[in-house]
Amino acid sequence: MTEQAYLVLLSLADRPRHGYGIVKAVVDLSAGETTLGAGTLYGLLDRLAAAGMVEQSGEEVVDGRLRRYYRLTDDGSAAVVAETARLRALTRRAGAVLGAGAALGSA
Repeated sequence: MTEQAYLVLLSLADRPRHGYGIVKAVVDLSAGETTLGAGTLYGLLDRLAAAGMVEQSGEEVVDGRLRRYYRLTDDGSAAVVAETARLRALTRRAGAVLGAGAALGSA
């Protein structure tokens, strides 16, 4: 799973969001290190929907513009939980290799 796909799934873990809401959540989750353009975001959403991990959950018109909302499916929720566990395990292994001080940034 790519970092961008993971962050999109993670952004939907607590509630459905529209595209701009997902973009903002990804920026927040990544501490500003990841920004998604519209083409990247909707390409990811299309791939994640085709894989059964996200689905549309409604739409509304705001200021004359259509907002389409997306939510995680059960498969998407399971995927983000599994990827989080994989990343935790990787971090633990990195800490063992580098030493606890280096892994925590104090080296």
